[in-house]
Amino acid sequence: MSKLRVHLLGVLVLLTGLLTTAGAQPASALPDDLWFDPAAAATLTVQNGRFTDGLGREVVLRGYNVSGETKLKENNGLPFASVADAKKSATALRALGGGNSVRFLLSWAYAEPTRGQVDSAYLAAATDQIRAFVDAGIRVYPDFHQDLYSRWLFDSDSWYTGDGAPKWAVDLGEYPDEYCGICPFWGQNITSNAAVTQATYDFWHNEYGLQDAFLDTAQKTMTYVRQNLTATQFAGVVGFDPWNEPHAGTYDSGQTSRAWEKDVLWPFYVKFRARMDAAGWQAKPAFVEPNLFWNANIDFQKQEGGLLDSTLGSRYVFNTHFYDQKAISGVFMWGKAEDGQYVGDFGTVRDRATATGTTAIISEFGHPLSGSVSDKAPTVYKAMYQALDSRVKGANWWANPASSGPVLSGSQWQWDIYNGRHHELMNDNPNEVQTAGDAWNDEDLSAVRLDDSGKAVLRQDARMLDRVYPSATAGRSLAFTYEDRSRDGSTTLTWNPVPSSLPNVAQLVGSGQYALQVWRSDGSAEPTELHLPASFPNASTTVVSDLGTVFGPPAYTRTTPIATAAEPGGTGSRRLLLTAADSGVLHYALVANGATAPSASVLSAARAELSSWMAAEFN
Repeated sequence: MSKLRVHLLGVLVLLTGLLTTAGAQPASALPDDLWFDPAAAATLTVQNGRFTDGLGREVVLRGYNVSGETKLKENNGLPFASVADAKKSATALRALGGGNSVRFLLSWAYAEPTRGQVDSAYLAAATDQIRAFVDAGIRVYPDFHQDLYSRWLFDSDSWYTGDGAPKWAVDLGEYPDEYCGICPFWGQNITSNAAVTQATYDFWHNEYGLQDAFLDTAQKTMTYVRQNLTATQFAGVVGFDPWNEPHAGTYDSGQTSRAWEKDVLWPFYVKFRARMDAAGWQAKPAFVEPNLFWNANIDFQKQEGGLLDSTLGSRYVFNTHFYDQKAISGVFMWGKAEDGQYVGDFGTVRDRATATGTTAIISEFGHPLSGSVSDKAPTVYKAMYQALDSRVKGANWWANPASSGPVLSGSQWQWDIYNGRHHELMNDNPNEVQTAGDAWNDEDLSAVRLDDSGKAVLRQDARMLDRVYPSATAGRSLAFTYEDRSRDGSTTLTWNPVPSSLPNVAQLVGSGQYALQVWRSDGSAEPTELHLPASFPNASTTVVSDLGTVFGPPAYTRTTPIATAAEPGGTGSRRLLLTAADSGVLHYALVANGATAPSASVLSAARAELSSWMAAEFN
């Protein structure tokens, strides 16, 4: 869409607020909206290999999976027990976790408990909970989640459980009694449990019409969501993830993993895309995942894949997961993660997205927060976020920023406010009540929990979770880095120190956190936005940019080049706004939270150093 058309659409939305969908209520603005926010909040699209908002700005989605609670029965396949809990979670996710998006889990089992009949009460409850997030300014992409195909494959006394397909779908198959042998990790059931592999195979080959039934339910679900959100709310729903972690179950004789993706998985995505269109989601991309094992980092698990034979284009997003199985195993990686640990893995994701003609999101990543390998978590998470920000390791970033690549979108697993407070009868067994961690197959990965007063609190270092990131760039982002100074126990991890060749920049940053964004403008009157963590209050935030130097940025106005404002949604989260209404010009902004106010001479000298550095590295 041309920039003129984008701006005209924005004016139309601003003046009328009347864009509605069938059955929806009138549209309305969010709390804390600025003059350009309603137009920016129009449906997210993919253009030139980037997510773009209604103003054509590049968008980075950062957030969490909401939530593994959907896998459980205790709240009947919903992420939350109530809309009130969903609202509490959304506010905390924005204000404490810095997220602007969520992957919102749904359950096929609860959406279609009886074949051919969707449960309207479930869809209504799920839509109400989605509404709590979009009303808080958080973009949502739903996911019909499955793990090990279905809970109904597992015996009441099993060590494991699953989620996904309804009981009637399992009853059709006469599958063998589930058995995984010596399987210390639940994921081994994916390939070692014959009940799981055969049921999964049947789904992909549409035995008993299973795939058709799922697609029918998915279409009805999407239609319901569209019809029961306002236009503004539905614009906050950015796409749909059709199927979590697809894998073949078993391959046909002579079939390779690559051929399975091409001949089985991709045709399913084409069918799902058609169902999205029929449900009124034509403008929203499908977030499609390749074969689960395409990017495994243990050689004997890795399979050829990555949608190598498919051109995705702007109607799809390359959507993948990444867990460091070596680190999780406790065997294949003894030490902790280091600077640059995952820049190669995440660089491969960037490359695959580019090759398929779209953008990428890593919709699940994480590491256990309890158990024998939990000591690795602080470094693993820091390294994963580092690789989302740039494909250059910290030690090399200042010398090679132009190789950073696009900033990747990502959704951490997971955000479950009920962590440690569950009451889940595993496989309906009253003698197997799960309360600890995530209450699912001994997992414990939630970044949040409720304290004894019912307040949401973080379980991980806020410096690592609540991050500076370029949420919207008016132009083309060329390089970005963030040194979060997160901690591993009592040790502060600094992987990207300011080099000694920039002494005034180093003095200004000191031992604090800092971010640096480089971008090329596109003539927009609307600003570039960076999320500001709670650790960057105005009173201790310094910005050094070619646009000016500021200590304690002022409130936003159209004529203020460097300013701050609340993020839309009324959650108390904040953003830095950088306005450069020129076109084709290189800009930079260093954002730091040093403990003391820098002198005018240090600000001026730091600006001169950064200007020279940018000219040398990007011209």
